[in-house]
Amino acid sequence: MTSKNLEIYKILDEMHPDAGCELNHLNPFELIVAVILSAQCTDKRVNIVTQDLFKVVKTPEDLANIDRAELERIIYPCGFYHNKAENLQKMSKSVIELFNGEIPDNREDLMKLAGVGRKTANVVMAEAYGKNAIAVDTHVFRVSNRIGLVKEETPEATELALMKAFDEEKWSHLHHLLIFHGRYTCDARKPKCDECGLKKYCKFYKKEQNLK
Repeated sequence: MTSKNLEIYKILDEMHPDAGCELNHLNPFELIVAVILSAQCTDKRVNIVTQDLFKVVKTPEDLANIDRAELERIIYPCGFYHNKAENLQKMSKSVIELFNGEIPDNREDLMKLAGVGRKTANVVMAEAYGKNAIAVDTHVFRVSNRIGLVKEETPEATELALMKAFDEEKWSHLHHLLIFHGRYTCDARKPKCDECGLKKYCKFYKKEQNLK
């Protein structure tokens, strides 16, 4: 891990002292459901929906057996409710069939679940089980490439490059720092460069200012 990357990490940590998972959950099952619902939806809205959903759905069995129309009605505000309802029920059935109703704690097994990709698996590993992982969502992908921490074309390549660039014990928190930076400072369309402590390192800012 270079001194430059360590400095960037420290600045991000100072800028976002409260960085962490913003999806409300009490256990791995609730977390994986919330992550699936969060696709193309804000965490704030997901938390409103899951507050009602988790009153009637407490286990994978509950989710697998709930009436599809009722499930769609509850999760409607999250958008793409037809696809999300189908994915949630397929995921729950595969948890029951493959892992006796228990959410697995490793990437390989998590990705055996229907509808669960690498990003979701990494979130569950890190948040539910305290393992080191970098989940690359749109914020992590945009910010890490925009700053110049990595220069990659895909989320998976970005994840692997970040894993090489930072010490393993920093991976999970780095994931949160980059998400918070993308949400609250480094906006996709209107980044708040004047408020950012990374200007002297940021390739995007230097290009915008025509600096070298």
